[in-house]
Order: sequence, then C-alpha cells, then structure tokens
Amino acid sequence: MAAKSLDIHPAALKEAISAVQWYLARNETAATKFAAELDRAVDLIVETPARWPLGEHATRKFVLQRFPYAIIYREKEKTVEVLAIAHGHRRPSY
Repeated sequence: MAAKSLDIHPAALKEAISAVQWYLARNETAATKFAAELDRAVDLIVETPARWPLGEHATRKFVLQRFPYAIIYREKEKTVEVLAIAHGHRRPSY
C-alpha cells in the first residue's frame, strides 16, 4: 500500500519551527537532532498511520523518544493531517 500524502496544519508547522528555533538558540546539535527526530517521526506516521493509539476526535499521538514533544495527527482517506507538534509539559491536552 502506498503511503498517504502529508498535510501539516499551519499552526503545527509554526509549532515545529518555533521548537527548532528554541533549540537552535541554545544548542545547534540539539536543534539538528530535534529536526531529524521530527522528520523520522513524520515518515513513520505517513508510512503506518494506524500504528499509534486512537484518541479523542479520531486523533492519534506519536510521542518523540528523545524530546518532550508529541505529534498529534488524524488519518484521512488520502492524507495524514498533522494537527499539532505539542510540547509535553506546556499546555498539556490543549
């Protein structure tokens, strides 16, 4: 089965950019590793979107292993829609 296309909500993209900038201001290596971890996670989600537990409003959550972030997404018929790149300690469950 072919991977679905990716649709990133503008607010989620803004969250990701903000997180990378935050890490970049503190440590370039950490920023690079965070960006790579996000890329890896998104690739896994697009390849096998039903792999992670189903939550409220038909959303799913992929928790990053090395950083306190989760990717909140929803699987549609032809796309995977990333709704948020959420920090696990700021505004939980927003």
